[in-house]
Amino acid sequence: MTIDLTGGVQIRREYIFAQCPDAPGTRDAVNVWIENGNGAFGMRIGVEALAPKWDTHEIWLDIAFSDGRVISGREHGPTHPAIGPEGLPTVRGAGPLRFRCVEPFRTWTVFFKGRAPEITAMDLIKGTIPADPVLRDVEFDIEMTMAAPPWVPGSLLADAGKTLSSGVEGEFMSPRYEQLFRAKGAMRVGGERFDVNARGLRIRRQGLRKFEGFWGHCWQSALFPSGRAFGYNTYPPRPDGKPSYNEGYIFDGRGKLKPARAVQVPWLTRLAPRGDDVSLVLETEDGPVAIQGETFVNTRSRGSAILPPDFPIVQQAHACYHWDGEETFGMVERSSPPSKMFSSGVMAADG
Repeated sequence: MTIDLTGGVQIRREYIFAQCPDAPGTRDAVNVWIENGNGAFGMRIGVEALAPKWDTHEIWLDIAFSDGRVISGREHGPTHPAIGPEGLPTVRGAGPLRFRCVEPFRTWTVFFKGRAPEITAMDLIKGTIPADPVLRDVEFDIEMTMAAPPWVPGSLLADAGKTLSSGVEGEFMSPRYEQLFRAKGAMRVGGERFDVNARGLRIRRQGLRKFEGFWGHCWQSALFPSGRAFGYNTYPPRPDGKPSYNEGYIFDGRGKLKPARAVQVPWLTRLAPRGDDVSLVLETEDGPVAIQGETFVNTRSRGSAILPPDFPIVQQAHACYHWDGEETFGMVERSSPPSKMFSSGVMAADG
C-alpha cells in the first residue's frame, strides 16, 4: 500500500507567506526536530516570521549532544528572498539559516552557516547562561525526506477537533501540521565533523498564536527504522474540570495515520540533564500500544519574551524509544508551571 504523503492537506499550505500578512501577530514558521541514528546528538531548528516585523525573522538553533554540551543560539536575522528557483514561495530563511521546500510533503532542506554559543544542558536547566560563552563555527546541510502523512491536530478524533475549535487549546497551537521524516547530510561544529543519518519531525505553522492561560502540555513523536511511528499531544487536566485536548496517532508504515489517545502520559515533574522516564501508552481502536522511552539529553526552552507569573517551564528533549523490541530516537517536549517544578524554593534538578 502506497503512502499519500499529503494526507489530504492542500499543497498551498507548504508554501510560505511571501508577503507580510495584514493581521498583526500572524506567524509563518518552519521548525524541525532531528535525532541522529546513533544517539550522539539531537537538534531543534526553527525560523519564525511574525507580522508586522517581516524584515527580520527569529532564528532558533539547539544542537544538544549526549555528553551534555549544547550549541544554543537565538537571534534575529535579515529575511531571505521567499521565491525559490522554481518561481514559488518555497524559502523561509533569515541570517545564517535557510529552509527550502524542494517538493511539497516530500522533500525539504535546511542549511545553516554561522556562529553560535556553546553552553551546557545544565546551564539551560538552571537558567544560568554564561555572559560570555564560547562561540563555535557551525555549518550543516541536511535533506529531509518525508516518511509518513502529515498530522493536522484536531483531524483524527472528533472530540479533539471540537476542543481545539472551541477552546483556548487551539490558540496555543495555532493552525499547524507536523510530518515525520528521514534525514541525510553533514554537520561541522568547530573542528568536529558529523555525518547526519537521522530521523525527525517537521512542523509547519501559519496563523495567529496566543499563550494566555497556557497551563502545560506533553508532546512526543518518533519514527522507527521499520517505518512504524507514533505521535501525540495533550494538555493536563483543566482547572475547570472540562475535557482537555488529547489526540495522537499510530502509523504502521503504510496507508493512513490511525487515531489514538494518550492514556499514560509522562508529565514534566522535574528538570534533569538526562535519564527521565518518558514511557507512554496510546489507546487505539485495536487496543493499547505501550512505548518505552528515556531521555538522553534534556534542555530548557529559552527566549526573549517576558512571561507572566507561574507560566509553564518548557523542557525540550531527545529520547531513546523502544516499541516491541525496535529502537529509535525521537523528540519530547513537556511543560509544567514553576509552582510544580520547585520545592521549598529549590529547583528539582539533578546533575
